Amino acid sequence: MKLLTLVITFAVAANIFAQNVTDVHGPIEYVYDSSREYDLKAYVFTPGDISPMDRSPAIVIFHGGGWSIGDPSWAFGIAKKYASRGMVAIAAQYRLADQKNITPLDAMEDARNVIIWMRENAKELRIDRNMIAAYGWSAGAHLAACSAIFPASTKESSFSSILNALLLVSPALSITKDSWFIQLLGNESDPYDCSPAEHLKKGMPPSIIVVGKDDSVTPISQSNLFHQNMLTHGNESYLFVYDGVGHLFTPSDQPDDGYPNPDKDIQAKAYNELDRFLKKLKYIK
Repeated sequence: MKLLTLVITFAVAANIFAQNVTDVHGPIEYVYDSSREYDLKAYVFTPGDISPMDRSPAIVIFHGGGWSIGDPSWAFGIAKKYASRGMVAIAAQYRLADQKNITPLDAMEDARNVIIWMRENAKELRIDRNMIAAYGWSAGAHLAACSAIFPASTKESSFSSILNALLLVSPALSITKDSWFIQLLGNESDPYDCSPAEHLKKGMPPSIIVVGKDDSVTPISQSNLFHQNMLTHGNESYLFVYDGVGHLFTPSDQPDDGYPNPDKDIQAKAYNELDRFLKKLKYIK
């Protein structure tokens, strides 16, 4: 993943979904992990008509940024959208790799922990523990997938980080040869052991991938491998590939490893597929 691609900014998420979303409460700020040098936070958006007794489907969103930059606010637009459709939506903070003490392994642990926290606090958050989806783009999609595929956590809990559905946008799913990921990882682990596509098995949550055919950052081969291995193990998987665009639906005649410039029509088609997927699973109406 090229360094310039780390500029996967708030415009890619929040501005994409900029709309007059009404009847949504939030963000309400929670601390889901206070054991670090700084608190890790979850920003919760809820439907305006949710009642204290409701147990709604939930979605946790992991922003992109090459594991090393980004902010939960980049996901606020997406969170508002899904909260307006009846879900409890959470934009999650995770530790960013600094090529020194923090690596993507820490971000993977944080992604697992926020999902476990959601299940532990399901009553207060008014969510259904058995209907938690994860949405991630680029490096954030890697974290979402890892939470389901590598669920082992250092957090002591009776709950699991294994999700109930995965929504993956321009995802990093096979990172065994990703030079940027390997640089950030250092000697902390073998990149193979952090690579979702190579570790799929039976019983994985339903997944959907939307990706540009000419993606130079998270190449289509990664999504193909993940999708085919999902099907091989009898899992539910959907892959939508869009011609004429690269990473985050940037037109193919433009560099896709810098500031994203998505083709709006293709982007809309991709996000409509995500909505259809959630409708199929009865997360939204």
